[in-house]
Amino acid sequence: MIEKTVTLDNISLIDFLGVENKTIDTLAAAFPKSKIVSRGNEIVIKGSTAEIVQINDILGSLIDHYHKFGKVTEENVQNYISKEQEIMLPDNGYPTAEDVIVYGTKGAPIKAKTVNQQRLVDSVKDNDLVFALGPAGTGKTYISVALAVRALKNKQVKKLIITRPAVEAGENLGFLPGDLKEKIDPYLRPIYDALHDMIPFEKLRYYMEREIIEIAPLAYMRGRTLNNAFILLDEAQNTTPMQMKMFLTRMGPESKMIITGDASQIDLPGNQRSGLKEAVKVLGHVKGIGFVELSEKDVVRHRLVRDIIEAYKKGSPEEK
Repeated sequence: MIEKTVTLDNISLIDFLGVENKTIDTLAAAFPKSKIVSRGNEIVIKGSTAEIVQINDILGSLIDHYHKFGKVTEENVQNYISKEQEIMLPDNGYPTAEDVIVYGTKGAPIKAKTVNQQRLVDSVKDNDLVFALGPAGTGKTYISVALAVRALKNKQVKKLIITRPAVEAGENLGFLPGDLKEKIDPYLRPIYDALHDMIPFEKLRYYMEREIIEIAPLAYMRGRTLNNAFILLDEAQNTTPMQMKMFLTRMGPESKMIITGDASQIDLPGNQRSGLKEAVKVLGHVKGIGFVELSEKDVVRHRLVRDIIEAYKKGSPEEK
């Protein structure tokens, strides 16, 4: 059990907390496993990391509401609780076969943890091409790799291809020492980490030696037709429009594609346009293509990651 304190600065406590701390009572009823106490202008929360993150988000929304309208009602509290609880999927402790995407190497079930992650799972089921958009830590890459591994294990595809633009290496890679694997591994490390969670080491090595699983930089997709494969393009915000078009047109029969990216983290040099941004605009009306947006609410890393993303989203005082 951990603890977090929220300070109510420049807030009328009676207008925020209500008569006899009604706001606190309403929150406590929604989160019975956590302890929520008001002490002067501070609200102290004790509970699990997951619930503290949710309660903190609700209080943040209520504080914003107060500063806008000057008062918080019980109905406001209930509305923000409902919105927050819609984000996370209920965890009953016993996932069904339908919930589980794949089992990890240690036997733990890998499944969607938030509503938007589940939307990604459903969209891939319904569409052959899906864009998963959102900030770091939302699980978009991890869930996408899990879906690809499941398709391979279930023999729905014959090959798994995962690629990223090695933008830090200028997509040239010729300036880096070592062979191809040594050059690209640093840029593909997150993909390897996800695969190692889902496929035993010897089995993964077998797949990669026989190119059943192929991990390569985006430049190596040029000129190919990718048939009967599950293809994942990660960090797609760092593609140029030409690279994105090249990649999309590699798709062959009996294949599925997932494209993940975060439009707020573009690392392209100069003023180059992002191929991801352009693709979303151009392809938004095309049938058979799914678009799933995740937000900081879907972050499943350390509880601070959500706060960090939100802080940067609001911007520093110097930028305003």
